Amino acid sequence: MRTLWFITNTSSGTATASRATAIEAVFADLGLVLAGHTAFPDDALPRITTLDAAKVDTVVLYAGDGTINAAIGALTAWDGEILILPGGTMNLLAKQLHGAADPAAIVRAAMERGRAIALPFVAAGRHRAFVGLIIGPAASWVHARELVRSRRLRGLGRAVRSAWRRTFSRGIRVEGVPGLRHHAQAIFVRPGPGQLDVAAVEAREWRAIAALGWEWLTGDWVAAAQVTHVRAADLRIAGNKPVQALFDGEPVRLDPDVTIKIGMSGEMFVATEEAP
Repeated sequence: MRTLWFITNTSSGTATASRATAIEAVFADLGLVLAGHTAFPDDALPRITTLDAAKVDTVVLYAGDGTINAAIGALTAWDGEILILPGGTMNLLAKQLHGAADPAAIVRAAMERGRAIALPFVAAGRHRAFVGLIIGPAASWVHARELVRSRRLRGLGRAVRSAWRRTFSRGIRVEGVPGLRHHAQAIFVRPGPGQLDVAAVEAREWRAIAALGWEWLTGDWVAAAQVTHVRAADLRIAGNKPVQALFDGEPVRLDPDVTIKIGMSGEMFVATEEAP
């Protein structure tokens, strides 16, 4: 790790401009070369040709899971490495790679003992989720959640009412997962070692629906309702209509004929924990 390109999103959960500046100071203290800085989404993500021309060997991501997912997608074919710092709300991918360390400590640890590893992901067509894929009516809470995160109250009531109404719908059904209850409000698919970890969240009465919505707005919605866990090699959405899906928190309309399966990245992610 010698020449860096820094990608930040200071509208993410915990990332701020002042903290990004402090991280750049750590780069300088360690003698690292900062070849460029992308302030996403105002700036476009760097092209691979741009990174190669600047002789960048490591891209440092300081943002939430959605921005990290977008950057990884843009750099899939790149030969360099990616260092992920916790800059979002839950920071699940950063915790997987580095534990609970803060960004400055992670950068220093990466210099001392960082190593490149591969990570599993959930794949559905051209879309990937390294943290998790959410499908089903509860995914419609994403619109209300983004309004809360951006502190925009205008339209929040309408977004909450719409999400509430959809969550009370018949739910979603999937095929290829024996033992999973049908008509769940949400199904969370996480990448596991060689298989998918599939969690069906059910909330049938209004208190559970309210808890599901609140947790979705403020944290980990999986903790809000009854969850059924199974493992599967792959799965498909039952029916013939597209459904709302969230890939690492980013909304996508997912066609039912797409097979959801496990995938594996190249060895491009810098890990500092012994067993991420």
